[in-house]
Amino acid sequence: MSASRFIKCVTVGDGAVGKTCMLISYTSNTFPTDYVPTVFDNFSANVVVDGSTVNLGLWDTAGQEDYNRLRPLSYRGADVFLLAFSLISKASYENVAKKWIPELRHYAPGVPIILVGTKLDLRDDKQFFIDHPGAVPISTAQGEELKKLIGAPAYIECSSKTQQVYMFHLFVLYMILMSRQSLMRPLRWCSSHLSKRRKRERYKRAAPYCDQGKNRSAKSTSHSPCSLFSLPCAFPLFLALEEATTSVYSLNCQY
Repeated sequence: MSASRFIKCVTVGDGAVGKTCMLISYTSNTFPTDYVPTVFDNFSANVVVDGSTVNLGLWDTAGQEDYNRLRPLSYRGADVFLLAFSLISKASYENVAKKWIPELRHYAPGVPIILVGTKLDLRDDKQFFIDHPGAVPISTAQGEELKKLIGAPAYIECSSKTQQVYMFHLFVLYMILMSRQSLMRPLRWCSSHLSKRRKRERYKRAAPYCDQGKNRSAKSTSHSPCSLFSLPCAFPLFLALEEATTSVYSLNCQY
């Protein structure tokens, strides 16, 4: 079955926080035991929603400083970023605001960022912290605080080892749900392949939906209803995620 929609998702974050494991765990249902630093890698997964196939183009990037000049080349055309930090590494947590947000805002302004805390299975592992006395656990409250600080629409904690990598399903459902609610501009499916004329025609058709969103959010200046992932205050993110989670396990995933 050919995909009718395409989403380019790029994962970023410090080296060794588990970005590659997260993608491999999702696309192959396996957990890699050996750590091999990534330069660039691509994965793909198809998710069937209401009979329509959505293809996820998952781009893996290197977090090491040696690749600071090459990494932004993968940002072009991104629909969403998964910004990952380790729940057992304070340094990776702090680098979200210090390093990654400035980089993403510089090279890909306006693209939504989903904040992801990885290695959830180790946060409550007492033996791990005995063996690694320098490790510092990051609480859910700290993750939520960071989400607010960087203006991310969502914060998700996951574990690749225990197959808790449902954030991919969530953001696919979220994007489709928001499109159906007509609260924002239609999604930029394969926008890089559209001609300028087709883009103008599409945005003209989308204008009424954007106007409706502006009217509903007139009392609030903290949201931009016409940007991807942004919602009027009358429809907050947690409601979308709450509705999405009710059907997340009914998805027919084809790898």
